[in-house]
Amino acid sequence: MIYKHRSVIDDLEVYVPGRPIEDVKREFGLERVVKLASNENPYGFSPMAREAVMDCFNGAAVYPDGNCTALREALAKKYGAPLQNFIFGAGADEIIAMLGKVFIEEGDECVTAEITFSQYAASVLSMGGKMVYAPMKRDYGHDLDLMAALITDRTRLIFIANPNNPTGMIHTQREQEEFMKKVPKGCVVVFDQAYAEFVDDVNYPDTFGMIKQYDNIVYMKTFSKAYGLASFRVGYAIASPEVIGLMERVRCPFNVSLQGQAAALAALADTGFLNDSIIKNKEIKEFTLKKLTEMNFECLPTQANFIMVNVKRDSRQVFVELMKRGYIIRPGAAFGMDEFIRITLGTMEEMEGFFCALDEVLSLKE
Repeated sequence: MIYKHRSVIDDLEVYVPGRPIEDVKREFGLERVVKLASNENPYGFSPMAREAVMDCFNGAAVYPDGNCTALREALAKKYGAPLQNFIFGAGADEIIAMLGKVFIEEGDECVTAEITFSQYAASVLSMGGKMVYAPMKRDYGHDLDLMAALITDRTRLIFIANPNNPTGMIHTQREQEEFMKKVPKGCVVVFDQAYAEFVDDVNYPDTFGMIKQYDNIVYMKTFSKAYGLASFRVGYAIASPEVIGLMERVRCPFNVSLQGQAAALAALADTGFLNDSIIKNKEIKEFTLKKLTEMNFECLPTQANFIMVNVKRDSRQVFVELMKRGYIIRPGAAFGMDEFIRITLGTMEEMEGFFCALDEVLSLKE
């Protein structure tokens, strides 16, 4: 039976996540599989968060605090921002979806990069909007000048990931300031900084600091990456009270679980675990880049916890062959970068094993 439904749904693509470990084990008869595909924290999550989650399980029969009060207060203190400037979602994905619901009507436009996170398009297209893609620079960086030039009187949203996913590259404070001068006040600019904790470039933008000057900025963050809470689904955004008020009207009630709120609150307090993860990520990144450079591969200059590398052959073939050897990566073909693969940085042991597997794969004839 064909059900009556909104026609725009026919053109939406289903999000394809990294292959689950258990699926790969079953398909290839493997006992051990390492997932280097979804930019997760290989060191797990804070012991304080684990304890907080266990302590709150007796409350599972009761709806969570829909206001995320304790987490809201902790983040307001961290940023020195009013409570009403925050909104919370089941991961940043839900916040992205809220933005489409609030700002996009049929025929409205959204500007973003040609190679970036796919959920921006899902949010806009599902509301009958139109995506306007700015081609990347030759080095795969964002072309903010071109993005600004693509703004029309139908542009309602602009999504910019910084660091960008899947490239891992950033734009600078100066570039962001120049860009915002060109954006009409009625156009909302979303800076997705999911990987900001990993950035060590001194020129990285202070996006939160720009919100006081530009009330059309949405600063979006997540607990899924550096904090290691991907399964708990906790994301948040900081914006003007006017923008937050509109988003609250479409937010699902009780959208962040009791366990998610408890985990995020505890993880926020455990700066030791966070800093340790960041330090280890930097060490592994340096090791991995050095190895890839020795193999004469082109690597994009990442500021995140993953590396996009040109393996000079069909990324789908490399993806399958690595899976056979127990390593899951992301083929660049999914992003229109056919000869690139995206490698999430794992532990030292995982990366050493990955390079052994990669050597075997690259020795195969295409």
